Amino acid sequence: MIDLKNLNIILTGSTGGIGMSILEKLHSCNANILATGTNQLKLDKIKEKFKNVKTKKFDISQHTLIEEFINHCNDEFNNKIDVLINNAGITSDNLSIRMKDDEWNNVINLNLTSSFILSKFAIKKMLKNKQGKIINITSIVGHTGNIGQANYSASKAGLIGMSKSLALEYGKKNIKVNCVSPGFIKSEMTNKISDDYKKIMEDKISLGRFGVPEDVANVVSFLSSELSNYITGETIHVNGGMYFS
Repeated sequence: MIDLKNLNIILTGSTGGIGMSILEKLHSCNANILATGTNQLKLDKIKEKFKNVKTKKFDISQHTLIEEFINHCNDEFNNKIDVLINNAGITSDNLSIRMKDDEWNNVINLNLTSSFILSKFAIKKMLKNKQGKIINITSIVGHTGNIGQANYSASKAGLIGMSKSLALEYGKKNIKVNCVSPGFIKSEMTNKISDDYKKIMEDKISLGRFGVPEDVANVVSFLSSELSNYITGETIHVNGGMYFS
């Protein structure tokens, strides 16, 4: 059993399928969690279900407010942020020649730029405590590309490069930065995929099935724990053997 007792963790995108599973896993491991998202109703439900989980409605695309948000989290955690999990993300799919500037910019700005700014200000707090961890949730398409997802694939590939750079910059300061790269995970997003396309994708997966959100949550909890203290700059793939790096 992984024990995250006394660890203070910020989780973005906590109200989605993978985010909620990560939240539940971290909670079961006794972590102190501040969960954020843009859906107040879902955040209220989190608060009702997990009495000791802190919640805050925040749109991470508001870049000028991120420093204030991190300061708020730091205050809530008595000046000790141990882990930042950048899980929030959006899609806006279109073939590249049809992709509008807004479709490109919105995805890059939220998935990549927001994660960078959150990491930057969290690292400033972690440096004062001489330790910390950042976990970025990427995607298999950041490695393979995907039709209609040039923007999303670019944002996730960017997260991987960014994470490696941060790991190099701050490893000697005892700050570890890693990625978790899910493949096809059962979610609201994959539920929209046609049965025919699902079959095509499943045939490409060595294990012959989509994963479940808990598969991602298990790796995130490991990377949050002391068990991963000698791992940084890495990407752990959770894709059932659909892609090997």
